[in-house]
Amino acid sequence: MHCNMCPRRCDVDRVDNLGVCGMSSGLRVAKAYLHKWEEPCISGDAGSGTIFFSGCNLKCVYCQNYEISSGGRGYDITPNKLAEIFRMLEDKGASNINLVSPSHYVVAIKEALDIYKPNIPIVYNSNGYDSIEGLEYLKGYIDIYLVDLKYMDGEIAGRYSHAIDYPEVAKKAILKMIDLQPENIFEGDMLKKGVIIRHLVLPNNIENSKACLKWIKDNVKDPIVSLMGQYTPMYKASEYPEINRPLKSIEYKIVEKAMLDMGLTNGYTQELSSATTDYTPIWDGEGVI
Repeated sequence: MHCNMCPRRCDVDRVDNLGVCGMSSGLRVAKAYLHKWEEPCISGDAGSGTIFFSGCNLKCVYCQNYEISSGGRGYDITPNKLAEIFRMLEDKGASNINLVSPSHYVVAIKEALDIYKPNIPIVYNSNGYDSIEGLEYLKGYIDIYLVDLKYMDGEIAGRYSHAIDYPEVAKKAILKMIDLQPENIFEGDMLKKGVIIRHLVLPNNIENSKACLKWIKDNVKDPIVSLMGQYTPMYKASEYPEINRPLKSIEYKIVEKAMLDMGLTNGYTQELSSATTDYTPIWDGEGVI
């Protein structure tokens, strides 16, 4: 089968070749465990049942998970094994099943969910570079979309993520996600259905952040926004001097003020103390091998 499920549309037969995502037609997972460092309404007290898929359809030069996103680290599994992982995480008391970087695996994910659909929410945790076809393919399977909006400038998106079309693709994808889950539904403090839009503030990119927030304000009704300040220069960031440093407190505060001035008050902000490699998982195959 020639794969065109993500916006790269590389039309590669992933049985015999690798897509732009770096993956074949099978599933590869680096870790599956109870992760307690997502937004509070996702992690809860027990932790989010987080499954980190290997490979990625973006090529972010500052990726903190580069060992699995670009390095290919992980363990090959079948849809049946993925279904077993769903059940294992549910049995451990996970608040939800959190699919991290799922865009290039939607076919196999659907197959696994057809084998076993947990009785807890399914979270589609995405970089925002999703096709409408891929989102439609999982229609009815996903309860929560936890999605990035990284860039509003194609030149910046091309420089840092090798995807000049990212802004247009992500805007359409987010609106589709909202169409699929139009209402944010909570039980107590926990989100059960809905959409959370994340934005990571990058050094020397305040105007890009403001533009992302303005688009959210202008296009999304009552959004939940998670403004992240955890940027840590990793992977190839040293080749890009303007982002080869941690985020300054003043940069984050300027963007946070802009967000509040726009009336985007429903959501989350982050302490800059989170900008450390301490929160990056160890890719040891936990829950997979």
